[in-house]
Amino acid sequence: MTQVSLNFDRAEYDSRIARTRQAMERQGIDLLIVTDPSNMAWLTGYDGWSFYVHQCVVLSTDGDPLWYGRGQDANGAKRTVFMDHDHIIGYPDNYVQSTERHPMDYLSGIIAQKGWDRSAIGVEMDNYYFSAACLESLKSHLPNARFKDATALVNWQRAVKSAEEIAYMRRAARIVEAMHARIFELVEPGLRKNDLVAEIYRTGVRGVDGYGGDYPAIVPLLPSGIDASAPHLTWDDRPFKAGEGTFFEIAGCYKRYHCPLSRTIYLGKPPQKFLDTEKAVLEGIEAALEAAKPGNACEDVEAAWRRTIARYGLEKESRCGYPIGLSYPPDWGERTMSLRPGDKTELKEGMCFHLIPAIWQDDWGLEITESFRVTAYGAETFCAYPRKLLVKD
Repeated sequence: MTQVSLNFDRAEYDSRIARTRQAMERQGIDLLIVTDPSNMAWLTGYDGWSFYVHQCVVLSTDGDPLWYGRGQDANGAKRTVFMDHDHIIGYPDNYVQSTERHPMDYLSGIIAQKGWDRSAIGVEMDNYYFSAACLESLKSHLPNARFKDATALVNWQRAVKSAEEIAYMRRAARIVEAMHARIFELVEPGLRKNDLVAEIYRTGVRGVDGYGGDYPAIVPLLPSGIDASAPHLTWDDRPFKAGEGTFFEIAGCYKRYHCPLSRTIYLGKPPQKFLDTEKAVLEGIEAALEAAKPGNACEDVEAAWRRTIARYGLEKESRCGYPIGLSYPPDWGERTMSLRPGDKTELKEGMCFHLIPAIWQDDWGLEITESFRVTAYGAETFCAYPRKLLVKD
């Protein structure tokens, strides 16, 4: 077998699988079908743009996991996963986007052949990549199995990052710093947004310090003026204008590990409302980071932020942060914890978050964010980029 260059050593993958199996046992799951590409990569190393068709990793209570996917993607698995080739199974292409058969039909046959058809099978029910048709197919072809919701079971095992994962996120941080520096260098009235986005991608993919960048799970978000009242608008071919603020929410990505960072740039002299909000947001960030220490809960971080901005007459209904790490489109969050009221998840050393205390008003918006990791001594931000409203005359 051709030697595969893995992003982590085998011991780390073994540790991840062991933790996942312990979680399976706690939930009474004998067999786990993992369809989230981030979880597939975390468990096995698989990395390919094949998540537009049905694929999964199947993990039983012993032995190496199985990679299952489209036949033509099996060679991609052979080039990226740690398992032997007999643990890589491709389904025929007539199962792809067919109205007559479903890839989970074929998988059910494999599960039956291996004697797992009477198992308690966990599936990621609330996941972008697992459809109602997937579940219906499995239930139809495995009538003696018992299906359990295993949504986020693997995601939770990813919460505390290893030293190597942190190292990858630090490289992603250097990349996003370079991306923001390039944005500030180029942005000016008259520059078309799509031209700037081309440079954002160019800078991100070129990388820094000899480390090449990867594609981020979310495209650049850069709404201006009244559009900045909406958090998730992308770009068009219209030019930037003087007298408008634009927030740039982007992420550096290295080996699928993300470091998001957002800054707002005002072209011209910013109005007082921007300056007043900047002051509140910066104080709120400091308070939130101060609260992000082991033993505190996620809700404690949000409460520190909320109390601070309340002194300025501001409030924010949405959460102010979420966990980050390895991810694929359409989201660079890990979909477990949230920095919001009621989330009593205890912060632990090695957890990583994107603190996004953005303020979106009816006709404008301001985003200044930080990505950080929890250390034994408190929060440590990944980036060293000016934390302020950036102004360019």
